[in-house]
Amino acid sequence: MTNELAALSQELAAAVERAGRAVAAVHARTRFSSSGVFWRPGIIVTAEHTIRREEEITVTLPDGRNVPATLAGSDPGTDVAVLKADWSGDPAPRASTALVPGNLALTIGRSQDSGVNATMGIVSAVSGSWRTWRGGRLDQYIRLDLTLYPGSSGGVVVNTAGEAIGIATSALSRIAGLAIPASTVDRVVDEILTRGRVAKGYLGLGLQPVVLPDHHKGLIVLSLEPEGPAAKAGVVIGDILVSLAGSPVEDTDDIQTVLESHPVGQTVQAGLLRGGAAHQLAITVGERARRS
Repeated sequence: MTNELAALSQELAAAVERAGRAVAAVHARTRFSSSGVFWRPGIIVTAEHTIRREEEITVTLPDGRNVPATLAGSDPGTDVAVLKADWSGDPAPRASTALVPGNLALTIGRSQDSGVNATMGIVSAVSGSWRTWRGGRLDQYIRLDLTLYPGSSGGVVVNTAGEAIGIATSALSRIAGLAIPASTVDRVVDEILTRGRVAKGYLGLGLQPVVLPDHHKGLIVLSLEPEGPAAKAGVVIGDILVSLAGSPVEDTDDIQTVLESHPVGQTVQAGLLRGGAAHQLAITVGERARRS
């Protein structure tokens, strides 16, 4: 038993050491730094809620140097922020997505004073695609049963091989810390580096659920944004939307689910009832205006 515990201890220490090579301390708020992960060469990802200023951001590299970083963009919905910094180290290796509750997990962070820090626990719950209370979509819901210290958010969550499961955050759930899945981080990074932002799709509709005579449900159009995507496609007030992109829609969450998988500029087929007759309209997904 002693030898087994010693072997596990060494394995965990090795995983922390490997992962720590790709973890930086991010200085973008007062009092506490947060952690960030070198996701790609020159690209650091961290938790968006820890970024309290857009200028004078610095990061502490694995070799102890402090260098400036610039904010490329962020997505509050998924709690991901993307920084650029001049560093050419190895990015964190990706882990398999085959997670199950009970898997050991470690969160690796870094601070300027103490260097690499680690906490250990388990993956306490795993489920499919999940919409956060901030309105973003995570490809998986990965709940962690481990301690997240003030500087842990933005750190990398790894398995016992030191492979990245995702990015740690304490801001998306009141129950426990979560891991933002690696696939979600990749998607957000791609969009930010391409657009400078994460575009939010919309149709320009005010909708309310209704029950139809055949006991099915739909969404009646109560308002239309002038010159919005739906209005341009020919939708009128009083239409009842019953499907979008081939999927039945019964509440507004169904609309958001479709929009999350159809980017801005893509055309989706809307099935609707008008005066009891079925119609099909093609709506081009628009981009929701950003709040100033």
